[in-house]
Amino acid sequence: MAEAHSAVAFSFAITHEGVHVNYDREVLHVIWHSGLRSWRRNIHRFVNNVQCGLFPASISSLALTVGGYNALYLARDQYVSGFDISLGLMDKLKHHVKLEEPAQSVACCSIIACGCWFGAIMFMKYSLRLLYMYKGWMYESRGRGGKMSIATKLWILAVKLLTKFSRPMLYSYQGSLPRLPLPSLSLTMSRYLRSVRPLMDDDNYVRMQGLAKDFQAGIGKKLQRYLVLKSWWSTNYVTDWWEEFVYLRGRSPIMVNSNFYGTDAILLHPTHLQAARAANVTHAAFLFRRLVDRQQLQPIMAQNMVPLCSYQYERTFNTTRIPGVQTDKIVHFSDSTHIIVYHAGRFFKMPCYYKGRLLNPKELQMQFDRILADESVPEKGEATLGALTAGERTPWAEARTKFFNKGVNYSSLKDIEKSAFVVVLEEDEYDYSPDDPTQLDRFGRAMLHGKGYDRWYDKSFNVIVMKNGRIGFNAEHSWADAAIMSHLWEYVLTEDLIALGKYDDDGNCVGKVTCNPPVPSRLKWELNQECLQAIDTSFRVADALLNDVDLRLYMHTAYGKGFMKGCRLSPDAYTQMALQLAYYRDAGKFNLTYEASMTRLFRDGRTETVRPCTIESCAWVKAMEDKAIPNTTRVELLKTACNQHQTGYRDAMCGKGIDRHLFCLYVVSKYLEVDSPFLNEVLSEPWRLSTSQTPHGQTSKMDLVKNPKCISAGGGFGPVADDGYGVSYIIAGEDTIFFHVSSKKSSPVTDSKRFARQIEKALSDMKNLFEAVGKK
Repeated sequence: MAEAHSAVAFSFAITHEGVHVNYDREVLHVIWHSGLRSWRRNIHRFVNNVQCGLFPASISSLALTVGGYNALYLARDQYVSGFDISLGLMDKLKHHVKLEEPAQSVACCSIIACGCWFGAIMFMKYSLRLLYMYKGWMYESRGRGGKMSIATKLWILAVKLLTKFSRPMLYSYQGSLPRLPLPSLSLTMSRYLRSVRPLMDDDNYVRMQGLAKDFQAGIGKKLQRYLVLKSWWSTNYVTDWWEEFVYLRGRSPIMVNSNFYGTDAILLHPTHLQAARAANVTHAAFLFRRLVDRQQLQPIMAQNMVPLCSYQYERTFNTTRIPGVQTDKIVHFSDSTHIIVYHAGRFFKMPCYYKGRLLNPKELQMQFDRILADESVPEKGEATLGALTAGERTPWAEARTKFFNKGVNYSSLKDIEKSAFVVVLEEDEYDYSPDDPTQLDRFGRAMLHGKGYDRWYDKSFNVIVMKNGRIGFNAEHSWADAAIMSHLWEYVLTEDLIALGKYDDDGNCVGKVTCNPPVPSRLKWELNQECLQAIDTSFRVADALLNDVDLRLYMHTAYGKGFMKGCRLSPDAYTQMALQLAYYRDAGKFNLTYEASMTRLFRDGRTETVRPCTIESCAWVKAMEDKAIPNTTRVELLKTACNQHQTGYRDAMCGKGIDRHLFCLYVVSKYLEVDSPFLNEVLSEPWRLSTSQTPHGQTSKMDLVKNPKCISAGGGFGPVADDGYGVSYIIAGEDTIFFHVSSKKSSPVTDSKRFARQIEKALSDMKNLFEAVGKK
């Protein structure tokens, strides 16, 4: 065994003949390379942090500034008629710098030049921050016939001048991003009341107006003052509370309720060999980690001009969620050279580096083949051990403290938690067939929850590889939002299918084996009867939860964003209106709708809520159901609804949202132990339609024109409300949209397959509507 081999790598004995030292040269060689790799990482990190701190300037500009200033000063008599460019500072410095000439002049010039250079950096950095506070460009039309204001043109010119001569790294813009602005209380109240108007009858709306007025005139003022103080003190007044109270303090299972999933590029199937696909995907994931560690990953830029906050990338790998009795915590380890592989009920620690070098796909395939060939049987309770991470959080925290705090259990658990990520080698096959949509449904369920025990749901993400080579992932949500995981997954698919995906005729990875990789080692467990009972209890909770999930994956191929843009409408707004129409037809009424948008235009930004159910969207939906209203009127109402949705989305991105502000006011009220009937009612309103668009196109390597089948089918999440739907969608290419619809089987009012049919009908009716009025 590898661990036993390591234990005797170095030993000594004292005898009557003296001290005898025994050591394993190979193991010491590995330790030496591991130390070198760690030092190299630390040095790279230090240099990168310095470069990011100087952005938009560079270290080379310091040398140019010092050299140029010295040249100007020393040549002043000949070229500048003796004018003192230091404005008298040189004479003052010379009184303190006791050196002989010309060293004294050079030293003083260098000090002044460094001061000027540093001042210029601060000016550029804060000027850039002020420029990024401008959000007028968000509200200007960029489509055909759109006009750009003079203010935006000048803003673009200033941003380009400040950033043109610098090459940004991943975290270069972090110091230049503005803080998330805190909206005024009156503005949030008016926006909230407008958003709930179509959901309430006159009496309830008047009652809510009264509650809002009393809150704004009363306790709301005090709560707002505390938030103002927090917005001044912290880089983001929302993010830490959002992470803590929405995610980490939740005591219910994170499987289905919090974790989300992603799927394969279902139109391609490069190999049916499980080990080969796992090897390529694992190698690609480590390449992405290398880009993040070295900050070589290019920051995402909105409109190729405005950077998005990159802080969430730091915890993508080597990260786990640790359960607590009252609250969990996120733990990120600085480095990890191994992954954990789960197969046939057993956990393996698989090294992915050898002598400081990342194993290539061919070598990694050897590792996975060794695991697949291992015929050992799971220890009692080992197969279902992962159910602890799928059940209630408090029992898991208590079990972790009681049964995993020492011995082999502690050591094995640490190996899992410190791993870069987890790879699950499934024993089942899943595929896609356009003639059998239930195959895609089963595939989605496998990604969302599996069997309730065959994932380590606390890890930042699990890569799942089916027996026939299909892949997907399951990701924990507290460490980052879906856009970060989508970026990683898009990169992995691109590397696998395009860059690395040159499988040979037999489906194996290509390349040469240049070493004999370390053999993966089985993790050991000692699970007593009480621990087995805790595992079984968590499994029964997880099993009941996953068996209640009703999931439907619908692939819409009748048309996509090409037609939507031809109608001169935002594809996202168009799709959201289709969901509003589908929900009204399904439920017979309107309900509070959640759409996630990002606030990463600001430092440490995460998400904000867009409320797609508006006065305008409801007017259009009712018009669609009224046969007496002409199509031309319906089209105008749809355009008005889409424009209002776009305004709401832009407001959310620009820090003018409703729900995060109300959430923070509620947190302050709980800290102060004051009761607010208004906040209690607002925060208890269920989101019966929770939606999210999966972003794509974040990797420049993915060219969907050349490789249209490389697009992933996207991913999804579980329902937020017991009697509601969770809908995730990805507008994939010009002619395809994937919808992931989830609900609970136990609800008598929801049915995911029925709702998917309503989405299909709504999209068809909308297309027919535009074709009827002669517009595309």
